Amino acid sequence: MLDTQSVLEVLRPVQDPELQKSLVDLNMIRNVQIEGDKVSFTLVLTTPACPLREFIVEDCQNAVKQLPGVESVEVEVTAETPQQKSLPDRQSVPGIKNIIAVSSGKGGVGKSSVAVNIAVALADKGAKVGLLDADIYGPNAPNMLGLGNANVMVKQGTNGEVLEPAFNYGVKLVSMAFLIDPDQPVIWRGPMLNGIIRQFLYQVEWGELDYLIVDMPPGTGDAQLTLAQAVPMAGAVIVTTPQTVSLLDARRGLKMFQQLGVNVLGIVENMSYFIPPDLPEKKYDLFGSGGGEKTAQELNVPLLGCVPLEISLREGGDKGIPIVIAEPDSASAQALVSVAEQVAAKVSIAAFA
Repeated sequence: MLDTQSVLEVLRPVQDPELQKSLVDLNMIRNVQIEGDKVSFTLVLTTPACPLREFIVEDCQNAVKQLPGVESVEVEVTAETPQQKSLPDRQSVPGIKNIIAVSSGKGGVGKSSVAVNIAVALADKGAKVGLLDADIYGPNAPNMLGLGNANVMVKQGTNGEVLEPAFNYGVKLVSMAFLIDPDQPVIWRGPMLNGIIRQFLYQVEWGELDYLIVDMPPGTGDAQLTLAQAVPMAGAVIVTTPQTVSLLDARRGLKMFQQLGVNVLGIVENMSYFIPPDLPEKKYDLFGSGGGEKTAQELNVPLLGCVPLEISLREGGDKGIPIVIAEPDSASAQALVSVAEQVAAKVSIAAFA
């Protein structure tokens, strides 16, 4: 007899490929309905940016079609991003489920560009996303998000003054650039840096967020230490180029997060190769090749992706239109979307570990 229980039983062997657990046991199959020879149900994924969404839907449909009398299967796909585990010595930010640091060992590797495009790609998939520009001395995220002229408001909240973030491309943003003049240098010692990062965490009207991406300054200094010790983090992403000097610094940055007890989600090799606009079939290894993959293998962390260098990627950052929006079919945009999906998948795995 075709009923809800028989549908759930035939779906029980179907697993989430990342979590390697039954969809039924994870309560990801809901609202089963049967109308004659048609079966419909809701599939609740752990992230709107699930990289294997189509495969899971297909597996579910194939499993249910094995039941006698079933002619069609409709799957409505939604997502509920899991809350990262809390830690007793660190204060969570209300409403924010997962905090992800995007960091690099040295400057000039395109860390901010990667952070901005990850945030926009996740938002484009349907996630609620914020971006905290923690690069206090060089706050460039507003320009890259098309918010260089944005005016943010300070208003009275229940626990004092709070900053209302700027918003574009589905991403909420706070940055030191909103609080200073364009040419004004930030000449601060560590304690002041610590204070502003904590304000950006706890005194901003973030609302409900699935992911807060934190664009860190390069290196292994006060900002990284403050963030790692202040909040429970879903993980860190290390950005490097294939160049040896970048990889050496990336290893130090990675080890720093591990020593601070932060899960390293993986390495992104940026500027992997150059694609000339007049010869898109050509690839030039300007900074070497294979360094990110080799380093990931040596340090036993995932390689989240390799992002090529294209002129349109640089132009998108300068114009304030991230490449994943400006030219979604470009090689760099597709690579960055894949990185965002891998980051979301790793965060979900960590939440269920």
